Formats: sequence, C-alpha cells, structure tokens
Amino acid sequence: MTRFSDFYQKGFHYSLEVFPPKTGKGVASLLSELKKLEAIKPAYVSVTYGALGSTHALTKDLAIKVYDEVRAHTAFHFTCVGMGKAEIKEYVEVLYKKGIKLILALRGDTPKGEKVFKPARDGFHHANELVSYLATLHDFSIAVAGYPEKHPEAKNLDEDIDNLKRKIDAGAELVITQLFFENHLYYDWLDLVRHKGITVPIVAGIMPILKLSQVKKITELCGATLPKTLIQKLEACGDDERAMRAIGVEHASIQCADLKQHGVSGIHFYCLNQAESVLKIVNGSTSLF
Repeated sequence: MTRFSDFYQKGFHYSLEVFPPKTGKGVASLLSELKKLEAIKPAYVSVTYGALGSTHALTKDLAIKVYDEVRAHTAFHFTCVGMGKAEIKEYVEVLYKKGIKLILALRGDTPKGEKVFKPARDGFHHANELVSYLATLHDFSIAVAGYPEKHPEAKNLDEDIDNLKRKIDAGAELVITQLFFENHLYYDWLDLVRHKGITVPIVAGIMPILKLSQVKKITELCGATLPKTLIQKLEACGDDERAMRAIGVEHASIQCADLKQHGVSGIHFYCLNQAESVLKIVNGSTSLF
C-alpha cells in the first residue's frame, strides 16, 4: 500500500485537489481535465467533500471514477459533518474495499449562522478525534489540513498549531496547507510548526486565480490574505477574465518557484477543476490565454 508519507520520501511532488461536479457532463469534463494534468505526474488527486457534507455521495462516486480512470493515486476528503461512527464506517468501508486508502480528514464547516460546531449523534467534535477513529478501522493513510494564517475559528496561531499537533499525534502523516498568496506567511508558520515538534511532510496549497470575484469569495471563507498589489492588478483587468488568468499564473508561478527553492516537500494545486493554469505554471509558460 502506498502511503502519503511514501511520496515525499522520494522527493518533491505535485498533487491536485478537485471538487465533485453535480452533473454527468461536469464529471466528464473534469475527467478530461485530469487526463491533461497527468502530464505533470501528480502523486495523487484529492476529491473534496463539499460544504456541510453536501456532496458526500458525489465525493465517493467521483473518487472511484478518478481511481479507475486517471493515472494517479486517489485520496478522498472526509469530515466530521453529519455522520456518526456507524455511518462513517459504512462510508469509508466502500472506498477501502475499492482500494482507495488515502484520506484527508477534516473537521468540516460550521453551518452558516451558527457559532459553534455541532457534531452528529455519536460523531466527533474535532478532526483529531476523526483521525483517531479512522485509524482504528483500517490501515488508512491520513492527511490533515494546516492553516498558515490560522483556522478562522482559532483564537490565535499558537492555539491553532497546538490543534494541528493533536491531529498528528492522533495518527496523521501529512499536512496539506490551506491556500495562501504570500509565501512569507507560510515560512513564518512553518518555523512555528517545526518548533512545536511536528516533523511530518508539509505540502503547500496553491490556487491559481481564475477571476477576482471567485478568489474574493474563497478567501473570505478560508481567511487567506489577498495582497493589495495583486488585487489592484486583477481590478485593472476589468471584465477581462483571460487577463486575470494570466495574472493568476504569473503570481502562482513566482510562488511555486520560490517554494521549490526553499525545499518545500510538495505543492498541492487547488485547480478548480481546470487544467490550463496549472499546466502553464508547471511548464513555465509565459504565454497569455
């Protein structure tokens, strides 16, 4: 069985995150994009779980399709939202029997309008509890999320890193970071994480910007900072989304080159189900869209 930790013992790797489309046409389009992305030899493709567990059935189905049709290992996201222990076991059992044993374990989103996360009956409050339970079911390889600018619900960065340490101590063997647009924030956070005794590989999450309105919405949800100069460049594009994509490629290319120079274990692209920007970044293309 290949584990998350195995990839990074062999050196630097790219990986990809996709979300489940809600139509058959969307799934076909995504699989076509992933076929293009086989060119960068991703270590694995992770399939997201959706806000409030809203796509959990789609996640399972898409993870199996990616496993069957794409030349990359498949990981699936799983959260504490909406399921108790028996339901969790039933869900992950299907994927385990299929051969999909890489899991990104997350707490999941607090429902809109509520201040406190409420687990399902016989469920879990925190991601470290989910990690511990998953580890009792099978020999899953488990990754967790890290937040260079802290989780939106954490009081401060120190508390958030303590929470991350609990997830590692529970059995996680890889950290994939939330997206960020300023590398110095990642480096400062990484120093603090290592100082806490967290030694597992840490993969940097990078999202190529496709359009301003979209990235503003995403960063508002996850708490990532958009540099003012980057916002100004995007605003100057007006309604020209092609120009915005070019700026997104330029910014992410600079980030990735710097991260690789600093010896990052890997780069995890939040590719928004589209291949072109990622291919341009990895191939060093400077051509416009």
